[in-house]
Amino acid sequence: QVQLVESGGGLVQAGGSLRLSCAASGRTVEIYNMGWFRQAPGKEREFVAAIHWNGGSTYYADSVKDRFTIARDKNTVYLQLNNLNPEDTAVYYCAVDREIWNPLSDRAEKYDYWGQGTQVTVSS
Repeated sequence: QVQLVESGGGLVQAGGSLRLSCAASGRTVEIYNMGWFRQAPGKEREFVAAIHWNGGSTYYADSVKDRFTIARDKNTVYLQLNNLNPEDTAVYYCAVDREIWNPLSDRAEKYDYWGQGTQVTVSS
């Protein structure tokens, strides 16, 4: 099993920034590609960004491209959120894909382990 713990969420004004972190532990041989998703109240969970297990490639949702940056340091993944707007308000989840040869994916079902989430609230 892999355990994921997110941190860094909070309340910020529109135009502000936050940095989310997600530390993975446990069965580290199963930690490969990592991703961030978010879920706003009354909406489905949606893809935000993903990063390859070697850190060499990244993938972003169009809605966050040029504002958010994903990075990783071994088994910790970060999400830098800049120029936030109220539509970014959601619970942010990190996730791990345990298959080494999978390509980066924006599909939640491709990820095997999930954290509990961290709340990001952006006020107007």
